[in-house]
Formats: sequence, structure tokens, C-alpha cells
Amino acid sequence: METFEILKRPILTEKSTAGNEKSIYTFEVARNVNKLQVKKAIEDAYGVTVEEVRTLRTNGKTKTRQTKSGVSSGKKGVMKKAMVQLAAGEVIDFFGNAEVAPEEGLA
Repeated sequence: METFEILKRPILTEKSTAGNEKSIYTFEVARNVNKLQVKKAIEDAYGVTVEEVRTLRTNGKTKTRQTKSGVSSGKKGVMKKAMVQLAAGEVIDFFGNAEVAPEEGLA
């Protein structure tokens, strides 16, 4: 599998971004990949060293809403997450907020 097929998206919730201070990043990954494939994909995509990978599968939640034509219910899909711990001092910058010195002369 290719890197873009393994890593679907980073998960950027309040709880997952709190782990970024400890070099732990959370990604949504394809359901049929293993930890070794996730480790290689992240190292290739971001150029970092991965120390540990933890994976978990979440069950799809049942959603119900009221509409004009009655009650509509459905189910969200199953998702697999990977929590990746990087080597000390390594960072993945999702937002491109590199440390830039402020320009002189701005008022």
C-alpha cells in the first residue's frame, strides 16, 4: 500500500493535540494495516523517527435525527486510529507554523 492509502488524515481534536507536547500524534489509518506499515508510512511522509505505534478500532456510533418526514437513523462507519510516539525532540508541524522571527519596523 502507498503512504496516502495508509494515512487517511491526522486527528486534530483537543484531546489529541494535548498529546503533541509529549510527541504523541494521532492519525486515522486504513482498517487493514498493521503497526509496521503505519510506522513506515509516517516516517516516509513526515521524515521523523517513530518510537512506538499504538492502534485501536472504534465502533460506529448510531445517529438519530428528527426530520419533517419522521425519524431518520443511521450509523457512522468503523474507524481505526493510530497513536504514534516520535523520538525525543522531533515534531510534526500540521499547520506550517514554523518559528519565524518577527520583522523589524512593524508598528
